[in-house]
Amino acid sequence: MRVARLRHWLAGRLPPPARGRLAGNVRAAELAGLAFAFRARAVAIVVVSLWLLVLVPWPRDLYYLAVAGLFFLLGYVPYRLRNHPRAGAIKLAFTVLDIALVTTAIIMPPPAGLGVDWPVQTRLRTPEFLYLLLLLGEAALTYRPLAVLWTGTWIAAIWSFGVWLVYGREDTVRFADIVHDGRLSADAALRIFLDPAFVGLTPLWTQAIVTGLFTLLLAIAVWRGRGTMLAQVRAEVVRADLARYVSPDVADALTARAHAGFGAPQTRVVAVLFADVVGFTGMSEGLGPERAFALLRGFRERCCKVVFRHAGTLDKFLGDGFMATFGGLDGRGDGAARAMACAVDLQREVDAWNAKREARGAAPVRVAVGVHCGPVVIGNIGADQRVEFTVIGDVVNVASRLEAATREVGGRIVVSECCFSAARPEVAAHFTRTLPLTLRGRTQPIVVHVAE
Repeated sequence: MRVARLRHWLAGRLPPPARGRLAGNVRAAELAGLAFAFRARAVAIVVVSLWLLVLVPWPRDLYYLAVAGLFFLLGYVPYRLRNHPRAGAIKLAFTVLDIALVTTAIIMPPPAGLGVDWPVQTRLRTPEFLYLLLLLGEAALTYRPLAVLWTGTWIAAIWSFGVWLVYGREDTVRFADIVHDGRLSADAALRIFLDPAFVGLTPLWTQAIVTGLFTLLLAIAVWRGRGTMLAQVRAEVVRADLARYVSPDVADALTARAHAGFGAPQTRVVAVLFADVVGFTGMSEGLGPERAFALLRGFRERCCKVVFRHAGTLDKFLGDGFMATFGGLDGRGDGAARAMACAVDLQREVDAWNAKREARGAAPVRVAVGVHCGPVVIGNIGADQRVEFTVIGDVVNVASRLEAATREVGGRIVVSECCFSAARPEVAAHFTRTLPLTLRGRTQPIVVHVAE
């Protein structure tokens, strides 16, 4: 792995390709938020429409249902254009139209013959202003604090403009037109307040202040939520990039503990698995470079899938083989059992691969596996220019020699007694022979179990 790239990852600075993926993932999250906001808007329209059918008599409810339909259309257009390069600006523009439509529907009476003959000023005394605040909720679902601030600002501006137009009508009754010396009895004030044409500015100020505070608080909440989303997306991008160079569990540990001294050497009981394609050199001579490369790539893809399925760490590829460890990072205590299950599963995967190869006339592949477990030193090793997270110790040597011993004993998997004792019954059933084996460079034999 390139050390400069790893340092960028651990320092929180993404390389250019990762920054592109980060932007793409954030964009995908924003699009998902816009789609969810539209669906929530549609549900709200249905609920309000049903309420209007109950509340408003016929045929006036047709007018408000038409307004609801137009409101749905104003939301559907930016939803359909959400992939447009200027989708954000389009949505903000349609938000202004939304606010204008709702404000007009609240303040302006229905057409003649559909409404009741009350002064237009009475329409400012109903609680329908709360419908405008629902638009703030929709804006919050887009993960964009700017959308919340934009919506809240235009709600306050357009609603205030509408109220001011009604307040300025000649038939509007105002305290300012009656009170000149600053003194007015309580009874007189009540009579003015109860006048159907009365409009006061105190409710407007209250609505503006509450809208501003609600907008600010909601924008802060969305900003914090967006920060959490960005952190999650960034962590996933970093992990995905790291996982291309190191095992996924190592990538998880690096991203989770990058600033906590990850890789400090420590002693742990770990199961080590070696696997190798038997006779790969001879096979590659008859295949040619391209086909040999394809064979090796197919082998590695299948190995990675099986090792990761059993929560193992792919320590390194070794030409036509690989080394994997179990229990080095997770501390689950079942590393030997998982290594045994992985060895059997790997042979099952190779058998399925060989069936496909033989069906198209290709030679079968034989894979030898050796497994041993015990205490090792695990951690970072290397120089400043290149660091490798790996395990070292006699256990590694024994596992490697057990893999090589498969040729001698005529089996596909050779495991030590300490690993076999941890195997689950369905895994242990694959091992049909037990024998003492003296490994190269040793004088004392060890008990091994062999799977054909």
